[in-house]
Amino acid sequence: MQKYLSEARSLLALAIPVILAQFSQTAMGVVDTIMAGSVSATDMAAVAVGTSIWLPSILLGHGLVLALTPVIAQLNGAGKRENIAHQVRQGFWLAGAVSVLIIAVLYNARSVISLMHDIDPKLEDTAVGFLHAIMWGGPGYLFFQVLRNQCEGLSKTKPGMVIGFIGLLVNIPVNYIFIYGKFGAPALGGVGCGVATATVYWVMFFIMRAYTRRASSFRDITQMQRFEPPRWETIQRLIGIGLPVALALFFEVTLFAVVALLVSPLGVVAVAGHQIALNFSSLMFVMPLSLGVAATIRVGFRLGQGSAANARVSALTSIAVGVMMAVCTAAFTIIFREPIALLYNNNPEVITMASHLMLLAALYQISDSIQVIGSGVLRGYKDTRSIFFITFTAYWILGLPIGYLLALTDYLVPHMGPSGFWFGFIIGLTSAAVMMALRIRWLQKQPESWILQRASR
Repeated sequence: MQKYLSEARSLLALAIPVILAQFSQTAMGVVDTIMAGSVSATDMAAVAVGTSIWLPSILLGHGLVLALTPVIAQLNGAGKRENIAHQVRQGFWLAGAVSVLIIAVLYNARSVISLMHDIDPKLEDTAVGFLHAIMWGGPGYLFFQVLRNQCEGLSKTKPGMVIGFIGLLVNIPVNYIFIYGKFGAPALGGVGCGVATATVYWVMFFIMRAYTRRASSFRDITQMQRFEPPRWETIQRLIGIGLPVALALFFEVTLFAVVALLVSPLGVVAVAGHQIALNFSSLMFVMPLSLGVAATIRVGFRLGQGSAANARVSALTSIAVGVMMAVCTAAFTIIFREPIALLYNNNPEVITMASHLMLLAALYQISDSIQVIGSGVLRGYKDTRSIFFITFTAYWILGLPIGYLLALTDYLVPHMGPSGFWFGFIIGLTSAAVMMALRIRWLQKQPESWILQRASR
């Protein structure tokens, strides 16, 4: 029992800074929405439309560079720190190549936005301007993530937290300057959010770069930093680990985007209630997501040390801690769902709808926690292909079709409206949790030599 308690303390020490870093990143989006909304509803809507295209694009790159965390954690655990600098340099090449692709896609974003029927021309122009501004922050964001993953792979999660808060603090005045046109800058409205966010991503990268170069704990790695041409063998290995994670993130984000589009014809009350419940649920999701990051670090480190048994302890402890957290967040959601909904809106019909959907959100807290932490555990084992197949099956083969049938048709039951999609979420996330647990159990039953050889690839 003592080893599990000790492991829980180590996990929470890693996870808490990640939770705070994720909250600061979420807060940047909230600040953008509020400040753009103070200009006009059109600017706020344009930022929302632009963000719905920006997020899936950048998360593909984010998922790819996430491969560095288990790779570096394993090398650190194995005492092979001299190999870490090479992985980081190749991570930069990968991030740079993905950035070029993202910029190319976002530069042609007008063709995607124009597919929306009856879109206001000013909204379209502002959304395109927002994307054309924020796309230049793509390389800064991904380069920052390379260095953040280096830190996290070495069990240093506090730098990401501190620099995340700095980014939030920088974002507010830079937004003020470019949205409202202060200190000689042009008043860009919603487009100014894109300029500010791109600027903040580069600021965060340069601060993280300065930290990793000067921190004493990175000195042995920094001394090995030198120019190195791209090595296809290393990049291919990183892509092999990261691409399934990137696609899983992409499918998850697009799933919620598709559901939002399907809910929109059901009326203002349905859309508002759905968005309130989804927004609050996303805030609660930060906690298991951060535990998943900690699980990746601990499992990768233990495997690097050559102990599959200790990796198993890390995996089980992370899931157990996640379930306990989920029970607390579910109880909090059930008890305070109406006051929480009132923070967003005071329309009685919207409050009723949001409260009902938040009750359904509480039902999947445990499943959601198990599946996202399970994904982190599997990343630690470098078993990322299974993550892709599990999430695709759970979300797109089970969750979305069943949600659609329940919400908008009478085939299974009389159509349920937005509630049907949330029952689809419950089914999808529960299926993912079961499949993740079964996969982890299967992995842990394999011979130790096979597990360690797979982890060292």
